[in-house]
Amino acid sequence: MGDVLLSNQTTVMLVTINETRMFFGSIVRSLLPLCLWGLSVFLILEADAQTIPPRINARMISSFSFKQLYGGGILLRGKLGNYPDSLNFILDTGSGGISLDSATAADLKIGVVPSDITINGIAGSTKAGFIYSQQLRFPGLTLDSLDFYVTDYRILTSFYGEKVNGIIGYTVLKNYVVDLDYDSSMISFYSKGTLKYPEGGFILKPYINFQPFQHAILDDARKIQSNFMFDIGANICLMISSNFDTDSTPIRIGRKRFVKEAEGVGGKIAIQTTVVRKLKLGPYRFRNVPVCVFDDAYNVTSYPYCSGIIGNDLLRRFNIILNYGNREIFLKPNSHFEDSFDYSFTGIDLYFVEGASVIEYITAGSPAEKAGLKEGDTVIGVNHTFSQSLSVLKDALMKTTGNIKVFVLRAGAVMEFQFKAGSIL
Repeated sequence: MGDVLLSNQTTVMLVTINETRMFFGSIVRSLLPLCLWGLSVFLILEADAQTIPPRINARMISSFSFKQLYGGGILLRGKLGNYPDSLNFILDTGSGGISLDSATAADLKIGVVPSDITINGIAGSTKAGFIYSQQLRFPGLTLDSLDFYVTDYRILTSFYGEKVNGIIGYTVLKNYVVDLDYDSSMISFYSKGTLKYPEGGFILKPYINFQPFQHAILDDARKIQSNFMFDIGANICLMISSNFDTDSTPIRIGRKRFVKEAEGVGGKIAIQTTVVRKLKLGPYRFRNVPVCVFDDAYNVTSYPYCSGIIGNDLLRRFNIILNYGNREIFLKPNSHFEDSFDYSFTGIDLYFVEGASVIEYITAGSPAEKAGLKEGDTVIGVNHTFSQSLSVLKDALMKTTGNIKVFVLRAGAVMEFQFKAGSIL
């Protein structure tokens, strides 16, 4: 009986203990996820406090005007070191550094350190020297400790009709937030940080490796999404490599193509020009966009990762904020957004040679050649526009549709030629 009683008591005690364990165990099991969740939140917050810096707002440093060149190029005037005269610099997101024209370096008697570094462009490659630890000054903005590579920019001066003393690219752009307002022709520099963007625009998130690369959608022969260099230094709407053209067939077979010249670092090359039916960049859609197809022998587009270039003749239709530090490019359509593209084709390529606008190249079989115009003719007027400005004459040629009059100097005599401009549409 005692054993039995003892046994019963022991059993009761064991049951009670087990029930107690089960009760508290259930509480622990129910609280454990909450505890673990709280611990994880604490660890995450603690990690964030250690690794995520506080948001820094961008601060305005300086704002000044720029000159817009033919095709939308941006020309900034600044002073190099202690030299008193202002120099002309092209702002170029397609440039991975900062550079100075070799003739300018010679004129300023700046010693250039030779190097074996080769600079590749769409038309060739060239050796570059360097000048180190230079200072560049703009209104309200001083850039110190700049290392310029030095190369020959005579071809760019000839193309724009303005002396090009250098190019400003990634070396400067990476250190600032840069606001480009094409409506007012003003550029503003901010310190690196977060900037409140205006309403009514869109933020691109490009991949940036010295140049920004952004995906866009071509829709012509078929719909293709690919990466393109975002290049405000290229005076074209769209340019694709012949490799991409051959491999992916983005342009409808049978569409007529016209031959013309293009220029860049390394010289001039022949390109084909036509149109693509649709181009979408972010939420923005464009129809019948002029496109150039070129032989990218030096792989400046980094094909197959990148298929081509979106240039400033399209990008100038936006006010743009470049925020490389946050990997952002902000676009907002401006007053040029609805401007029509230039489809006129005359076959004339004008360059600025010894103070005059000279026909350096005429496409075989083009309207200009059939009318009797020749390479070496100096153009002094187009229709009712007479000017010594290369950009004014180029603009008049590109915007003319239908009948056109071109006035030239040949062997000292003024001659007039009339013909009907073609269209790449």
